[in-house]
Amino acid sequence: MRRPVNSNHTGYLLWAILAGVLLGIICGAWFGPAMLGVEWLGTLFLNALKMMIIPLIIAAVVTGVASLGDVRKLGRVGGFTVFYYASTTAVAVILGLIIVNIIQPGAGAANLSTEVPETVAARETIGVADIVLSMVAPNLVAAAAETQLLPLIVFSLVFAAALTTIGERGKTLLAFFEGLNETMMKLVVWIMYFAPVGIFALVASRLGQAGGGQAFIQEISAVGLYVATVLIGLSFHFVFLFVVLRIFANGGFEFLRTMLRALLTAFGTASSSATLPLTMECAKEAGADERAVRFVLPLGATINMDGTALYEAVAVMFIAQAYGFEMGITEQIVIFLTATLAAIGAAGIPQAGLVTMIIVLTAVNLPLEGIGLLLAVDWFLDRFRTAVNVWGDSVGSAVISRLIRTDT
Repeated sequence: MRRPVNSNHTGYLLWAILAGVLLGIICGAWFGPAMLGVEWLGTLFLNALKMMIIPLIIAAVVTGVASLGDVRKLGRVGGFTVFYYASTTAVAVILGLIIVNIIQPGAGAANLSTEVPETVAARETIGVADIVLSMVAPNLVAAAAETQLLPLIVFSLVFAAALTTIGERGKTLLAFFEGLNETMMKLVVWIMYFAPVGIFALVASRLGQAGGGQAFIQEISAVGLYVATVLIGLSFHFVFLFVVLRIFANGGFEFLRTMLRALLTAFGTASSSATLPLTMECAKEAGADERAVRFVLPLGATINMDGTALYEAVAVMFIAQAYGFEMGITEQIVIFLTATLAAIGAAGIPQAGLVTMIIVLTAVNLPLEGIGLLLAVDWFLDRFRTAVNVWGDSVGSAVISRLIRTDT
């Protein structure tokens, strides 16, 4: 059943956010660096959203798991959730590899810049072990301060499972988390009144930082075929996820329309974690089961990065083509496996895909300098892949909702 919502309110807000995105593009392109003066408005909005993340995730995961009742249900729901995330991420990587092999965007691109970003150079030792170790933090307070979401989610899952085993003694504590969750969601609604202005400022200032419309067009044209390849792949995967929604959750365009506010916010902020509070609110409005929303979406914002996985597969193949390296079936299988795994380490923060790409490049012995080929347009593509990440999470909440309702 759909939750009753104020359709006029959400409709006006959707149009206002869309207007903010379009006006940001126009002003950023026209006025260029002058729009850096409004950057503080975007930062203020982004910080307000990030301020919600930690208490909301802890409260949502604890109450979501506890609402399942039997701990054994957690295993079933959790298993299906991980299977959904792994499957859709794998499909994203396969789509990316197919499209990049057809278009071959890297041919003739070797004369571009090969600068290694500082954030990448500082993390050259990253590996699979780093991702596994990041699941458990020795200090939860420090993890919260650094917005390390995965260890907080793991702790919340285990904590909630333990809470369900102590009976009546746990009800008071559970009531506290229920109240905290409701309060945080109310704060999200208030913050979203500022969303059109904040998203306008984020988009306009980022285009201004790129030098305005003419400079941005020059950057895009230098690697135009690569940009087109990524966008085509993301579009195909977006449609694939819509088909999954239709088949496994009986959803459709109404669900997509309700999620548009979250998708536009994801485009503006380039952060699935910062968008999480709004994603949860929109998913509930779209009719997703609240238990699924509280469990699936926080986990998805951390480990389900379909857009990032597709982007990394295309980017690595682009680098290989630009440097003239032949990627056979064996190397592409390695890219498939490592890109799928590396996407889990892209912890919902802007441009994290550049950092985790080290894993994939190292696995197929490609030079890290190749990342420099992507620097000029990464911030632009980051917005599209973040929107796809959020869309994948949203569809997952609808699919798992149907599973939960079938079990009850």
